[in-house]
Amino acid sequence: MHIGASGGWLGAVITYLVVAAATLIGADPEQVRGGYQVMAMLADAVLLPFAVVSLGTGLICSLGTAWGLLRHYWVLFKLVLNLVATVVLVLYTRSIEYAATVAAQPTWSEADRAALQDPTHLVHATAALIVVLVALVLAVYKPRGVTAYGHRRALRNRAVPSVSA
Repeated sequence: MHIGASGGWLGAVITYLVVAAATLIGADPEQVRGGYQVMAMLADAVLLPFAVVSLGTGLICSLGTAWGLLRHYWVLFKLVLNLVATVVLVLYTRSIEYAATVAAQPTWSEADRAALQDPTHLVHATAALIVVLVALVLAVYKPRGVTAYGHRRALRNRAVPSVSA
């Protein structure tokens, strides 16, 4: 479930990035309107659910496996990346919804046009892609290094004598 949600999140980020790029360079007002509507829908119906499910299942997996939540730096770093990305996404959906509302208006003022040409959507999507790819690399390569807690736990497990019959 975690791998599926994380892979879905990656695909949704790539899709959002493509739509954002096409929307920002679009000259046709209908294309811009449609692009912002798609971006808002992707954020609410795809990106946010995948991010939340990835975060939740990642926590469950880390607590239920030998990797643990606080034993290895790579697991802890992935948790922080996922948590920060999800919180930023939740806060950022307001900007996306605002832009979609502005784009849906029949006519645009100069301030509206400036808001619709703001490259923030592209910057956020690119940053999200980098974050999700870094998490993917960490999950595949699992770099060495245990936290102080992980080190103490390993020492404690070695110190416990095994019972032989």
